[in-house]
Amino acid sequence: MPPIQVSVIMPALNEQRNILKALGNTLQAFSDYGISGEVVVINDGSSDRTGELVQEIAEVEERVRTITHSAPQGVGASFWEGIEAARGEVVVMMPGDNENDPWETLRYLGLLDHVDIVIPFVFNKEVRSLFRNALSFAYRFIINTTFAVNFNYTNGTVLYRRSILKGLNFRSQGFFFQTDILVRSVKAGFLFAEVPYRLAQRREGVSKAVTFPSLFKVCQGYLRLCRDIYFNQQTGFSGEPEEDSQTRKRKNDKSTMC
Repeated sequence: MPPIQVSVIMPALNEQRNILKALGNTLQAFSDYGISGEVVVINDGSSDRTGELVQEIAEVEERVRTITHSAPQGVGASFWEGIEAARGEVVVMMPGDNENDPWETLRYLGLLDHVDIVIPFVFNKEVRSLFRNALSFAYRFIINTTFAVNFNYTNGTVLYRRSILKGLNFRSQGFFFQTDILVRSVKAGFLFAEVPYRLAQRREGVSKAVTFPSLFKVCQGYLRLCRDIYFNQQTGFSGEPEEDSQTRKRKNDKSTMC
């Protein structure tokens, strides 16, 4: 088996009606694009048949692996555990709810020849409710204003060069983890690109993102990030980026030219 290019981290909590489709689509996208990839499913304490269904696939499909939590630990914790287990050079989180189109995200893999992070933003916002879009707008406004950034979206299927995440000392565990990583990365000077992607409409179940516990954890994460950036003046990254970082290569090229 050739070296794995991409590891898809797929957290799943009670997604028995969606997980097989999410897995099938991701594996098909790998094949269509000629990508050597794997899917690491984090069964985050599901009480339905999610874990059983994933295990059945993993037994016959070498590109699927599974990690099981005895109780829900949250999407952030699942993401970081997936990062530790990942074998790919590039990592991306795609939830097991089948709301995200893997073809839309993986089509931009080639951009990582030039940057270290690729950030998709939703262009077909009509698939979400007016309330969800309003909440997203308010959230984005607060983040961009507070941290002097200009993101179009921070909670999508972001492609990361896995090596740069090794240098991040703080790992947010809640729903804020993706925003936390992106703000810290930009403040640390990592190169990134924003790209449009189409969001599928959720067919089964309900989103777990807009709940009181998740919003509470977002507030906690936001306050922690404010403290680190403005009071401690720390991004959370230590040392120089790994040698395969495009940011490091660009800096070295500039130094050579000077």
